[in-house]
Amino acid sequence: MKYVNANNLLPEKLIAEIQRYVQGETIYIPKPATTYRKWGSCSGGRKLIDDRNASIKRAFKNGDSIHQLAEEHFLSIETIKKIVYSHKKH
Repeated sequence: MKYVNANNLLPEKLIAEIQRYVQGETIYIPKPATTYRKWGSCSGGRKLIDDRNASIKRAFKNGDSIHQLAEEHFLSIETIKKIVYSHKKH
């Protein structure tokens, strides 16, 4: 996280108003909720996991056992169960 001196960025009136609440402290100003991105959306990690999960669901429907899928994908049996029994579509 990058820190910026408020004097170099904000108008004097706004700094004076903020100083009514806090002085000489570091404060975090969060992004608006509308600018949040889901985990992995930039790096492609989310798509990789979604593709893997879809592949696991297909293999299960085609007869692969939960135990086989757990070994093949290096996941726990419980994780495979969550994937194959979930009704979410990504």
